[in-house]
Amino acid sequence: MALLVFKILVALIAVLVSAIVAAVVALTLSGALRLKLGTRLARYLSQPIPNYQPFSTYEIPLLEKVMQPGDILLVDGNTRISTAIKYLTQSTWSHAAFYAGPATNKFTESGEAAPLIEALLDEGVIASPLSKYRNFNIRICRPVGLSDADRETAVDFMVRSLGLQYDLKHIFDLLRYLCATPPVPVRFRRQLIALGSGEPSRAICSSLIAESFQSIHYPILPLIEKITKVSSYHYSVKEIYHIRHHSLFTPRDFDVSPFFKIIKPTIEHGFDYRSLTFMDPR
Repeated sequence: MALLVFKILVALIAVLVSAIVAAVVALTLSGALRLKLGTRLARYLSQPIPNYQPFSTYEIPLLEKVMQPGDILLVDGNTRISTAIKYLTQSTWSHAAFYAGPATNKFTESGEAAPLIEALLDEGVIASPLSKYRNFNIRICRPVGLSDADRETAVDFMVRSLGLQYDLKHIFDLLRYLCATPPVPVRFRRQLIALGSGEPSRAICSSLIAESFQSIHYPILPLIEKITKVSSYHYSVKEIYHIRHHSLFTPRDFDVSPFFKIIKPTIEHGFDYRSLTFMDPR
């Protein structure tokens, strides 16, 4: 008990210090200087860290055959901010991208299609090619039973979001990620990710995707309230779903959600273990 209290106090002190630093910066620097400092922080946090090791990768043509508009591509990222997000969410997934397919109508300089829509700290909401994550551990999560109309609505929401930028003048939002493993108790880590400016144009990957699914009332990880009614002649249990605020969602939520199906390309296109060739241990 004493150890838990100590951890909570340390976490509160860390948050308080960060808030004081951010407040001092906000009061002493002009908007232009805060934007400049925020841009540098974003670039630093977006830099890759060494020794990243992928374990499960797929060929791009296979991904192109399997993925459908509305799918979520979870990524085990290799940047500094990825390390912080994985620690805070207790998950291997630090980034989420939305597969919109040809609806993006975006292409790379080399002419490659860019069907993914993702929100990046330093670039805002952009369209990206699947090949960007060729050498990363990934997972595909698919919403089940979407109607064509709802799928189109979700895709349109994401396409309209292209070009949104993270407001880098809100330096406090960035300072919380400088410490990759902050001493924050597990129960408060999700709130730490959501803590920030609350700007409508805030571009956080899983938050934006959660908004798109909330626009069609598709559940991700809702709070479920069970109401039991008992009488002499009848017994019933009613479930009421409460929508979480979109800023509270993390990439991990799509993985553990009971409403998203995990798609594994190797299995989807036929897998026969007998066709594998193993090295003779001798």
